[in-house]
Amino acid sequence: MIKYVIFDFDGTLADSKQAMLTSWNAIARKYKYKELTFSDIEAMGRMSMRERSAMVNFPMYKIPIVIPQFYRLYKAALNKVEFFDGIKEMLQKIEEKGYKTVILSSNSKDNILTFLERNHVSGISEVICSSSIFGKDKLLNRFLMDHKLTPSEIIYAGDEQRDIIACKKAGVPVIWVSWGYDSIEVIEKLQPEFQAHSPEEILTII
Repeated sequence: MIKYVIFDFDGTLADSKQAMLTSWNAIARKYKYKELTFSDIEAMGRMSMRERSAMVNFPMYKIPIVIPQFYRLYKAALNKVEFFDGIKEMLQKIEEKGYKTVILSSNSKDNILTFLERNHVSGISEVICSSSIFGKDKLLNRFLMDHKLTPSEIIYAGDEQRDIIACKKAGVPVIWVSWGYDSIEVIEKLQPEFQAHSPEEILTII
């Protein structure tokens, strides 16, 4: 029986493409990487992480160095981040049904808490963050251990390849949402347990 519903933040709950684009392009100008457009972001949704890195001339080993700077810039662009349509209503209904909701993200905790406060959302029980974009399976395992839960007692909703891979490693069922960053072409081969094409479908799956 599910007790917790865990959500990714960017691309799942929040439409942050404009803030992401603004932040990345500031980094790109500083370090001479390729700047991006909205059409580039759409094309990258069909690529692997390595293909994306090659596209923008960004060496992946520099991720730990750049990510903290990236999310500091993101904070300055928080006014450009909005909930996707129907998300606030979905979160309210999940709370009303007695489930606890958690956000697990590679974004910064300060950014997420500021966003939730600005949007008057108070029903999230925990916000868990990691500076590593590939460390979500470790966070899931720690969450299970800290709360004395089995994987079947939680379900995770995310939009990216790395969300699904992390859930597979942790044995946690995952809902892939189609309105985020990664396209169905790269997702289908990873075989997420569920697919949702609207926030209402997440409620039905739960």
